[in-house]
Amino acid sequence: MVFNVRESNRSIKTKFPREVKEIEHVWIPLSDGTRLSARIWLPVDAEQQAVPAILEYLPYRKNDFTALRDSIRHPYFAGHGYASIRVDMRGCGDSDGILYDEYLKQEQDDGLEVLSWIEKQPWFTGGVGMIGKSWGGFNGLQMAARRHPALKTIITLCSTDDRYADDVHYKGGALLASDMLWWGSTMLAYNARPADPAVVGDAWRKSWLERLEKTPPFVEEWMRHQRRDEYWKHGSVCENYDDIDIPVYAVGGWADGYTNAIPRLLEGLKGPRKGLIGPWAHEYPEVAVPGPQIGFLQECVRWWDHWLKGVDTGIMEEPMLRAWVQDSVPPKTDYAIRPGHWVAENEWPPKTQEQKAYYLNKQQLSDKPVAEQEITVSSVQHHGLYSGVFCPFGQPGDLPADQRIENGLSVVFTSDPVNEAIEILGSPEFTVEVASDQPNALLTVRLNDVAPDGSSTRVTWGVLNLTHRNSHEHPEHLEPGKKYTVTLCMNAIGHNLPAGHCWQLAVSPTYWPHAWPSPEPVTLTVFANEKTYLTLPTRQPKEIDQELQPFEHPETAAVMERVILREANRTREIRHNTITDVWTLDDFSDEGARMLPSNGIEYGSTNRNVYSVTEEDPQSAKVQCDWTLTVGRGEWQTSLKSTSIMTADDKQFYVSNELIAYEGETEVFNKTWKIAVPRDFV
Repeated sequence: MVFNVRESNRSIKTKFPREVKEIEHVWIPLSDGTRLSARIWLPVDAEQQAVPAILEYLPYRKNDFTALRDSIRHPYFAGHGYASIRVDMRGCGDSDGILYDEYLKQEQDDGLEVLSWIEKQPWFTGGVGMIGKSWGGFNGLQMAARRHPALKTIITLCSTDDRYADDVHYKGGALLASDMLWWGSTMLAYNARPADPAVVGDAWRKSWLERLEKTPPFVEEWMRHQRRDEYWKHGSVCENYDDIDIPVYAVGGWADGYTNAIPRLLEGLKGPRKGLIGPWAHEYPEVAVPGPQIGFLQECVRWWDHWLKGVDTGIMEEPMLRAWVQDSVPPKTDYAIRPGHWVAENEWPPKTQEQKAYYLNKQQLSDKPVAEQEITVSSVQHHGLYSGVFCPFGQPGDLPADQRIENGLSVVFTSDPVNEAIEILGSPEFTVEVASDQPNALLTVRLNDVAPDGSSTRVTWGVLNLTHRNSHEHPEHLEPGKKYTVTLCMNAIGHNLPAGHCWQLAVSPTYWPHAWPSPEPVTLTVFANEKTYLTLPTRQPKEIDQELQPFEHPETAAVMERVILREANRTREIRHNTITDVWTLDDFSDEGARMLPSNGIEYGSTNRNVYSVTEEDPQSAKVQCDWTLTVGRGEWQTSLKSTSIMTADDKQFYVSNELIAYEGETEVFNKTWKIAVPRDFV
């Protein structure tokens, strides 16, 4: 369901200020002879009345897999007086070449050439804006840092300024077992799809076989860089925020995996910038769940009009940050709507923000420290199975279940019921004096909202690889038994704890499958004293909150015609074999199959991810990701199957990837990649 268009209460616009035409395919030539495939939506009179341009630059196949979502946004921008351009990156879709990894310099260099090509078009009046979610949000920031004179502003959604801190590879120095292999397997399968013969002609088969043979499993390179080295610094704009001198609008949602970057960008960038954080998952805010959805495309047009047309839309007179503070709700694995209210800040971090401290006292959170207590926190390998998806796309089952299931597998500290509501906005932190019985250990924490009926809703969480306590670039082993004082920063959040509810902090050395387990079972000793405390970024209501104008009702262009060949389906199941003590999380997503009458393309996919671990044996941890994909038209039919597996012992990680491709019923490609990579303080 990642690239489907979810039904919602949005309004469908069919008439715009400018009549729109679509150019289904354009070749953009690059200096090395490579051609990139583009689709362009234009006002029909653009050559007589030139327009600025909006660029979206992605590896996700404009002619099939993202065609539906592209159809509701790009015509909308074109109808409001822009050339809206959707480009497949090198090695993707109908474009030439090979995609060797994420966010390479080559990707940026190609993007600069695309901007130069746009400058030369007869319909272009000067000024390009970039927009993108996830990968497109990343390269929007990266392209901004390259300072092409045509690029005047960007809107970046669900992205990050720090590729090591906030992406699907590592978090807090821990390897993200839930996403590292899954995303690697996803791109292995996605990159293996052929170009369309109707676009590239008879050369499609040769280019397909070359793409299959030469495109590497990205996960292998990611595993070779387990610390924050030069590999991750490349493309991380936080290395020098001053590289970006154009206006930036950073957008995300609390349910997404990438929201932490927005406060950092607001603090680090020096030029004009705005932030918007809703309750949303990894999706555009006009269709995202949990709702409420907003008129985000109208918001984009206001931004584009201000920075690309010089129209005073009033958008820069509004607060720097607008964020949705979520109300307390009973725990569920998905919500249609997440109740709450909008708040605003004119600067970040806000100077008036106060930090509320809670200290540990036996199993309680107290206002004041007590005489030192030693609290033992032991490993439970299957702790975390009910944590939900690291980066939810809004599918049923994505969000964390009732945390009472997890609380018995960790050590929990609960405050007294609060007498009046407490609102937080920002990143809670846990500072702790701690010792480990192993040289390699994790510390994970969950912050929960406990209702009077005992139900426990996860508010936010964080993880820290304790060997990274001083540096993600230069980790150091722990000395068993030695006390260390560390601070763990949790994911940023906006939450309102109502009167009568309790804060709850859960501490553990495991969080499977988000964090790959330490090589050996770990027992932590937490020292409850004045050095160990939880801090919450509290916030008082402000006049500026009441002055906010409501967003417009969500609206989009009409989704393009499609025929449903197979409905989408999702299952997510946890199993426990009580004899072998093996715990398994089986997550299956059938994204369905469709046919697009506009070009006759049929496409579909399924994905199963299985995470297993045997209690008391962290070296039993295993992830397996399986994909099937189909792309075809009439007699031309292709399909792919991939299987990716990751395991580890105390010394090494082991990763295998198998890819099989078929033309019709005939197998045309079969290859297996295997690597062993030493564990590097992970």
